[in-house]
Amino acid sequence: MLLSVIIPVYNSERTIFPLVECLTYELAAYSFEIVLVNDGSRDASEEICETLAQTFPQVQFISLRKNFGEFQAVMCGLNHARGEYCVIIDDDFQNPPQEIIKLLREAQQGHYDVVYSQYEKKNHVLFRNMGSWLVNRLTTWLLRKPSDLYLSSFKLIRQEVVQEIIQYNGPYPYLDGLIFRTTRNIGRVIVQHHKRQEGDSNYTFQRLISLFLTIFFGYSVQPLRLLTTLGVFMIALSMVAGLAETVGSLLTLHWPAKDHLLWVTICLIGGIQLFGMGLLGEYVGRLFMMQSGLPQYVVKSEHFNYDRKPGRVRKYVPSGA
Repeated sequence: MLLSVIIPVYNSERTIFPLVECLTYELAAYSFEIVLVNDGSRDASEEICETLAQTFPQVQFISLRKNFGEFQAVMCGLNHARGEYCVIIDDDFQNPPQEIIKLLREAQQGHYDVVYSQYEKKNHVLFRNMGSWLVNRLTTWLLRKPSDLYLSSFKLIRQEVVQEIIQYNGPYPYLDGLIFRTTRNIGRVIVQHHKRQEGDSNYTFQRLISLFLTIFFGYSVQPLRLLTTLGVFMIALSMVAGLAETVGSLLTLHWPAKDHLLWVTICLIGGIQLFGMGLLGEYVGRLFMMQSGLPQYVVKSEHFNYDRKPGRVRKYVPSGA
């Protein structure tokens, strides 16, 4: 199988059926499958996806017991994908299905492990564009990614890389962070970006904060290094200030006035301590949640149009091997 198209589904009862129909038409010349992962939708998405799995032999369907999040749903899809290349696409038609061919050709011609889509013009709302800009700056610092690479959700990943990504079974997956842990052989290709056809974006302020925390504390030790640097700077600053006060008192033969600086010093040191404790607490808290067995996702039901033994561990074998 050449392609696995993974679609995290959430409240998309109006778009998921035409999207699957469009995909089966556009990819008819290729060997492909479509992996639908219902992420606890509150509408009729689950029933529609079940109908699609019964109607189209290329469609595989997994339903999760609750809304775990987009990255968790994508990880579930990657764990069940069988294609040599895995494409992740949203369920809102903002990424035209025919653009998948561009990503595939770029990966094959450039021998890339991952190909990200790039947009000449993005048709997101202002809040989402601002959030994407902030995430791009944060990941450039923490993940050491190229500053001109946009981490879009519409991307293609080679199966060998997928096999490394799905080794992560913690509760806080961040797909782009896992990609940059695995490979730097990354390409990009310009694609179209359409306006959302139905409903409102699920990209909320709460989701943006959650994403920031996941990136900040889950995929880099840079915050701890920043705290260490700040501590060293404060020690050096205090030594210089103490030396200056000593020299000044010797030259003027007067004791330095300290009372008016006392409360500033206490607040500054207390703030640094609380900030450091908060950083360490976030890391320890996430380690605790991982060690407590918090699941990445929980499957409610499955519908596969191929023979699959329950509990069997899938091992990828490259074509021609």
